[in-house]
Amino acid sequence: MIAIGSAAPEFSGPTSQGEILQSTSLRGRPYVLYFFPKSGTPGCTAEANEFARHAPEFERAGVRLIGVSVDPPAAQRKFADDCHLPFPLVADVDRTIAKAYGVLGLLGFAKRVTFWVGADGKIQEAISGMLPGPHVRWALERLATPRSDPADPAAPK
Repeated sequence: MIAIGSAAPEFSGPTSQGEILQSTSLRGRPYVLYFFPKSGTPGCTAEANEFARHAPEFERAGVRLIGVSVDPPAAQRKFADDCHLPFPLVADVDRTIAKAYGVLGLLGFAKRVTFWVGADGKIQEAISGMLPGPHVRWALERLATPRSDPADPAAPK
């Protein structure tokens, strides 16, 4: 897994919303980048639904949510539609994003890992583990206790 304090690897990929997401467009605003193993599976559905339920809180704080898996764009689109996700899912079909972040598992799926990327484009914190619930709770706790990054709109003033 990529080290805390490292620059978040740049990436580009098709999203469930039919666009190409360039990570460079995310600079200047913090974001939560969560990797999940497979669209439509019970754990990934529970995680996506929880992030969707709390999406307005992240949006109000100026923090973007982005999900990534190795599923193809059509599967990401169906999963996002089924879960009514208000944020993009990136299709990492060639697995370059998962490899860059060091989260590609032995079977070729992304491991469940969530990164908090600061407005400066650096990895500030991360959590990994198979259970989806802790990832959402961790991101919400991180949202509630912003770090003092002056470039971070969610940072305390």
